[in-house]
Amino acid sequence: MKLGWTVRGLTLRTPLRISRSVMARRDAVQVVVEHDGLRGHGEVVTSVFHDLDLDGILLSLNDFRALAVEYSAPGALLADLPGLDHPPGVLAAVDAALHDVIGRERGVPVHALAGVPLWTDAPTAYTIGITDPEDAALQAKALAAKGFTLLKVKLGTEHDVTAVTAVHAAAPGTRLLLDPNGGWTPEHTVRVVELLTAAGVVVDALEQPIAPGNPAGLAWVRDRCAVPLIADEDAATAADVRALAGLVDGVNVKLAKCGGIGPALEIISAARETGVDVMLGCLVASSLGIAPAAHLSGHARWVDLDGHLLLADDPWTGLGGEDGVLRLSGAPGLGVAPR
Repeated sequence: MKLGWTVRGLTLRTPLRISRSVMARRDAVQVVVEHDGLRGHGEVVTSVFHDLDLDGILLSLNDFRALAVEYSAPGALLADLPGLDHPPGVLAAVDAALHDVIGRERGVPVHALAGVPLWTDAPTAYTIGITDPEDAALQAKALAAKGFTLLKVKLGTEHDVTAVTAVHAAAPGTRLLLDPNGGWTPEHTVRVVELLTAAGVVVDALEQPIAPGNPAGLAWVRDRCAVPLIADEDAATAADVRALAGLVDGVNVKLAKCGGIGPALEIISAARETGVDVMLGCLVASSLGIAPAAHLSGHARWVDLDGHLLLADDPWTGLGGEDGVLRLSGAPGLGVAPR
């Protein structure tokens, strides 16, 4: 078995501003696993927040290239991945490539390997970054016209309530996810929700409003807000999810955060055991990078897999989503192809 990779830049349509940063581009490393004449693909993207820089990614992949030749089958390496000391984003990319090869070998799509035999088209959220309320409203109206029924609004300024109210007025039929990326205090969170409720704005869920590492703060917020509360950075493993039982209503599962499809399924199983709902999230990436999580959408209440839709030029195709609905091709493996 052989492993290789290529690097390319991904540029966003417009810079995405969140409470802790602004992003206009990032590098993507396409991982390729070759076995018995078949090629499987995965992708890892650079991320300051997730400690994924290009040099570190390539260093890890060099180790994997040497390791891959020692394995006679993709399944054997896949079984050993969780025990390897590499960044979760790199593990997730190799995991995706191995699942892609195995799916191609067996003639089935990856979602069948992940416990979802039948695929159902999945509505996805679209992210509106931090901007002025007028622009947020214009974006919301245009997205609703395209078919999006779920919008995520990034927050973290003094205009948060005005912006959300404007989005609600511009696209009244859409469900709203609010994401301050940990930029609020517990007290401020409760106040914002109270103001939005008084304005008649219905919020579908609130994602990681306070800084991670404060489970007591999450519980305090949940006791005072009727809006479903989702943990993101606080829920990186199945053990984290079990520790959050009774403190939150949902957890955001990101493959780049947990290390791939296998660990994600463990988190999803832990969420079911503890009565917690699942959101599937992502980083900004190409359709190749988003596809592994899309195959898990049958396990989720909220699907937030729009990373490829934020790009000026997606180098891969086969995932859809431009009208607010992800549609897989049904082909074996991940079901995506170079554009």
